[in-house]
Amino acid sequence: MITVSNAAKEYIEGLMSKQPTEKGRYVRVGVRGGGCSGLEYQLEFDSEKKKDDEVFTDKDITILVDKKSLLYLFGTELDYSSGLNGKGLFFNNPNATRTCSCGESFAV
Repeated sequence: MITVSNAAKEYIEGLMSKQPTEKGRYVRVGVRGGGCSGLEYQLEFDSEKKKDDEVFTDKDITILVDKKSLLYLFGTELDYSSGLNGKGLFFNNPNATRTCSCGESFAV
């Protein structure tokens, strides 16, 4: 399961309200090879569910994750920070054994 913090919910809803309706129905999260730690997070708005997507809804936010990415993201919370270290969405991933300082890549 992928969850969303209250702060992330508010931030995502604000961003989605600015998207054309057909572009911003879902939040797609995923993982791809790259980054300084080996794997990079992906995050985008999407309007289509694919046949191999896992679908999670938390706090009225619908999240799509492909099955391969789910292996790395299961149990992750999507959160938002406006702190001194940067403003934006980030992943609280219990599966990550190492992360880079910017929080955009990780290793398991």
